[in-house]
Parts: sequence; structure tokens; C-alpha cells
Amino acid sequence: MNIQYYGDYCFKITTKPAGRATEDVVIWTDLPERKTGIRSPFGHADIVLLSHLDLSDESLGGLKDDPVIIHTPGEYAAKGVGILGFPSFRDSEGGASRGQNTIYVFDSEEVRLAFLGAVGHELDSNTVGKVGDIDVLFIPVGGGESVPTKKVDEMIRAIEPKIVIPMHYRTAGVTVDADGPEAFCRETGCKIGEELPKLNFKKKDLDGKSMEIVFLQKC
Repeated sequence: MNIQYYGDYCFKITTKPAGRATEDVVIWTDLPERKTGIRSPFGHADIVLLSHLDLSDESLGGLKDDPVIIHTPGEYAAKGVGILGFPSFRDSEGGASRGQNTIYVFDSEEVRLAFLGAVGHELDSNTVGKVGDIDVLFIPVGGGESVPTKKVDEMIRAIEPKIVIPMHYRTAGVTVDADGPEAFCRETGCKIGEELPKLNFKKKDLDGKSMEIVFLQKC
């Protein structure tokens, strides 16, 4: 499995759910909106997971080959990938301020991933139980229009993933409504400036890991 970061909430996940020597399946998450200052990526897509973007958003225009677009809670199967979408909100007021958000949990190559999207509140124990045992967690860490930074560490400890991949934080040239990663790193003890260009791994590579934080460079 290969994971690349395109800024804000956007990742490209390339996986082989049918096993080695089979075709790749390319999964994209929340394409960057123009207001973020990030150029939306172009290219092939098999599955697109939208936590809070509207289907009419212009950022989707660069994806090719008629991907399966999932944008609401529910249970799905696409291209050999099992996907669960759980309802949540972009604020702590039941969506009154910023609306709804969908949390996605999906399985491929015996790896279970959770993409929290633009969640703006702590997760209750019921949702954490439904999410289950997570190998890779994508979580917003910059505050702003997502969960407050001071609550992120608590959420990570509640879910207990093997790997944590931060998203939605301000970097050079990016104008997202979020802080830089410094506050998150003060809370968790992680280090800034050790970003990987991509994360390439197999299930066995996760053995023995516990809440390991991995920053990825923006493509």
C-alpha cells in the first residue's frame, strides 16, 4: 500500500485489494478546495471518499476514468474495497455551524484505515467502538474548521491506531483555515521536519507499532 499527501484533507492511496500481481486501485480523499491555495490533483481515480465536500465542487474535475464517488454515510463495496461511512459533524453543535461530516473506515490488503475528514468534535464511545481496531488513522491536527488541536491527542488515544497520519494543517503556501503542526507536536511530543515523501508499507510492517505519528510531505 502506498499513501501520498496532497495537502489539507487530500490523500492518494494506491492499493491492491485483490493481492499481488493484480491491478492497483486508487483511492482519493477530499480534493483540495480552491480557497486552500492548493492546486487540485489530476489523474486516474477508482474511488473518491468525500467527508464534507459537495459533489459539484470544482476540485473533482481533474479526476478521470469515472470513479466511484462516496459522499454519505453507509456501507459500500467498490473495486474490492469494503467501506463504512459513519455520520458525524464539522462542529460541536450537531452541525449547526458548519454542517455534516462523514467518517470513513475502509479495508484493503488486510489493513484497516480510518479517515476522519473534517470532524469538528470528539468521538463518543459508541462511534469509537464502531470504528474498531485501526491500523492507519488520518486525523486533522490544525484546529480551525476541524476538531480543536488540544483534543486531537485524546482522540488518538481513544482509537489507538498503529500509525497516525496528520492532515489539515497550515504549511508554506497553503491558506487552509488551520494552525501549523506546532501545537499538535507540543501535545504529542512529535517532531516537525521529518516528513516522508510517501508511506509505502505492507501489513507485516505494522507489527509492534502503536500510535506512531508519520508526517508526509505535500506532493
